[in-house]
Amino acid sequence: MTKIFNKILPEQITDNVFTALRKDSFLITAGNKTHFNTMTAGWGGLGYLWYKPVSYCFVRPQRYTFEFTEKYDHYTLCFFDKKYKDILDYCGNYSGKNVDKMKETGLIPVETETGNIYFEQARLVLECRKLYADFIKEHAFTDVKIPEKVYPAKDFHMLYIGEIISCLSGDIR
Repeated sequence: MTKIFNKILPEQITDNVFTALRKDSFLITAGNKTHFNTMTAGWGGLGYLWYKPVSYCFVRPQRYTFEFTEKYDHYTLCFFDKKYKDILDYCGNYSGKNVDKMKETGLIPVETETGNIYFEQARLVLECRKLYADFIKEHAFTDVKIPEKVYPAKDFHMLYIGEIISCLSGDIR
C-alpha cells in the first residue's frame, strides 16, 4: 500500500473540526528536515481571518516545540486516524529534547514542496505560514476562573495564527 497525498482547498476539508482538534488531537510540527520537532496538541481552530483561511494553535513556552515555532516561519498541523492514538499520546508525553520521537514512534517525516515537515501516516495535513504570534495575557480574560484553573504557574501559551497555504489529504492506494 502506498499513501498518496492530494492537494485540496481548505473549503474541501470534511472533518468535524471539533472532533479533529480536541477529541482526536493533532501534531504541531515546525522546522526543516534536519532540525524539527513535533508535539501533540488538543487546542486550536480553523477559520477565516484577515481575508485568509487560517489555523490557530497554542504552544506553552516550556515545550521543546516552542523553540521551533518561534524560530521558523511555518508550521504544519497533522491529523491522524484513531489507530495512531498511541503515537499521539507518546508525542504529547515525551519531549523531543530527551527522546527521538521518530525512532520511538515510527513516524515518517516528509517534506512539503516548501520544505516544511509532515508525516506519512497523517490523513490530513495543513501547512501554515505564521501571520501572528502573541502570548495569552492574564489581564485579557473576562472569565477570571480560566487562568486560575489552566495557568496556575502563569505559563501562558503562545497563540499562533497561520495562513493555511496548503492542504494535503492522504489516500491509501
